Amino acid sequence: MIDLYTWKTPNGRKVSIALEEMGLRYAVHAVDLSTGAQKQPDFLKINPNGRIPAIVDSDGPGGAPHTVFESGAILLYLGARYGAPFYPEDPVQRSCVEQWLMFQMGGIGPMFGQAFHFRHGAPEPVPYALERYDAEVRRLFGVLETRLGETDYLGGLDYSIADMATYPWVVPHEKLGVDLDQFPNVARWHDEISERPAVKRGMQVP
Repeated sequence: MIDLYTWKTPNGRKVSIALEEMGLRYAVHAVDLSTGAQKQPDFLKINPNGRIPAIVDSDGPGGAPHTVFESGAILLYLGARYGAPFYPEDPVQRSCVEQWLMFQMGGIGPMFGQAFHFRHGAPEPVPYALERYDAEVRRLFGVLETRLGETDYLGGLDYSIADMATYPWVVPHEKLGVDLDQFPNVARWHDEISERPAVKRGMQVP
């Protein structure tokens, strides 16, 4: 059994999608960010950074419970332990998946998050920030468009943890001011992944 500590964000949902895709048993613990639950002492024992998601694998390596925080680290852990074929063993294929996972972690997540904040969360408009982050969002969509014109999925020909990580960030594209009609390869990928039963289930957690 895996305990999943999460909330209704793209980073949270990438892990619930992975758990569903891998067919793992897990218990959901909703960490309501609006109440500051992620900063409470009990949760800080699980993730000292006070962010969701986090997991506790009750049957970790060696049989002892193992805690993992940071969504990318969680996907790597689940993929390596439970996730074939979503995290290939071939070193070249695995490297491709890892590169696109890091692209999501280092680019799409932070930049899309900032763009969303300045569009919807800032107390007043900040034109420079809006221009900066909107431009970066479109640039990153362009990178995705090029990659998905070359291959079916981000890590290569097969669906992987890189796709699981990126998909929840692409779902709210309209709120980021992006029309997927302008990115047909991304649209094809998005629509295909949206039909996966495990993805539909994972996107409803919590």
